[in-house]
Amino acid sequence: MSTAVARILGDLRRRGGLRGADIANIVDVSPPTVSRWSTGKGSPSLRTQTMIAELRYVVECLSDLYSPEQTRLWLHTPHPLLDRERAVDLIHEGRTEEVLAVIDRLEAGAYL
Repeated sequence: MSTAVARILGDLRRRGGLRGADIANIVDVSPPTVSRWSTGKGSPSLRTQTMIAELRYVVECLSDLYSPEQTRLWLHTPHPLLDRERAVDLIHEGRTEEVLAVIDRLEAGAYL
């Protein structure tokens, strides 16, 4: 049975190159938990669903600029426009708006 969360997780894998362990680390659960969500055998809390939705939006924006493998790398690498912090850490901390602001700058060609 496919749930909305399972579809989003599949999208994160396809478009963002993310693995179950990546998603688990971002939302602070175990990889088997993400696997259960992917198969529709469980459902995350509303707070975690919100974090997953925000991650999906970030991945969607990045997919206009990068391949899935590049998107995964971008999310996990400290970025100078994020004060050398990693986007995955900021998303985990609820600071997704900062990540989206940098992506907007990248889309506009304003790298400095």
